[in-house]
Amino acid sequence: MEAFSSIECFVRSAEVGSFAEAARRLGLTPAAVGKSVAKLESRLGVRLFQRSTRSLTLTEAGQLFLDQVGDSLHTIHNAVANLASSQGRPAGTLKVSMGTAFGALYIVPLLGEFLRRYPAISPDWHFDNRQVDLIGQGFDAAIGGGFELPLGVVARRLAPAHRVLVAAPEYLAGREPVRQPEDLRHCRGILIRSPQTGRVRSWQLTGPGQALKPLELRASMTMSDSQAACGAAAQGLGIALVSLPFALSFLEAGTLQRVLADWYVDDGSISIYYAEHRLLPGKTRAFVDFLIQQFAEQGLGQRFSAV
Repeated sequence: MEAFSSIECFVRSAEVGSFAEAARRLGLTPAAVGKSVAKLESRLGVRLFQRSTRSLTLTEAGQLFLDQVGDSLHTIHNAVANLASSQGRPAGTLKVSMGTAFGALYIVPLLGEFLRRYPAISPDWHFDNRQVDLIGQGFDAAIGGGFELPLGVVARRLAPAHRVLVAAPEYLAGREPVRQPEDLRHCRGILIRSPQTGRVRSWQLTGPGQALKPLELRASMTMSDSQAACGAAAQGLGIALVSLPFALSFLEAGTLQRVLADWYVDDGSISIYYAEHRLLPGKTRAFVDFLIQQFAEQGLGQRFSAV
């Protein structure tokens, strides 16, 4: 058991790059983690980490050892967690990251039904519009779109990630009709600024026959949230390029309408991400399967499609 504990201290430290953070996650002191890793190095006869006052990096031998034992450690933990589930049912804390507005609109309403099916699972949900380090930060899953897929992480598609142009009927009334993407040059634009970079991206519009044209919409204002941009557009302040899931309620209420309805931005997919393991924890598998089922039953894939 002592050897297993030392390997766990090593793997956690390698994942997060810090004895202190590994200790916090393991419920130990940094000194205990460092001592445990030192014992492991002594037992193996090799140095696993290069240590400095500011960094902790793997040696070549440390990387080789991590490649050999990392997945096995996760598999053992998952097997123990699955066997320890309440009466064989999925159990434990489910740590999930999701976008703030998207989570509130589409994921939180599913929580009651999920807990009725899996009462032994305790949700620990984090609402953030930034990409998280799924493995390094200890998340069981993340929901979002446009993420780079790190090594060891898989994605299951939930729905398309389409952006559409919307405006209030009163803004469009009395103006020259917008019939082609080029007509947008003379309109007031409400554009989305990336919360990660702080910049407004250059978008390509996809149209009939998969034709592509650059979005030429002058930014009269920028926001970092599609729901807020919808609110601004609903006041007649301009044409907004927004993620379709956030525009749905405005479109259905008639406070916004599509502009250039045959054109949209294809921004990939909305997916659920989780670490790839041979034996996935029961709580994670239950949540992934439940979410995919709910999106299918509610037709969210079709509702989120701009086509």
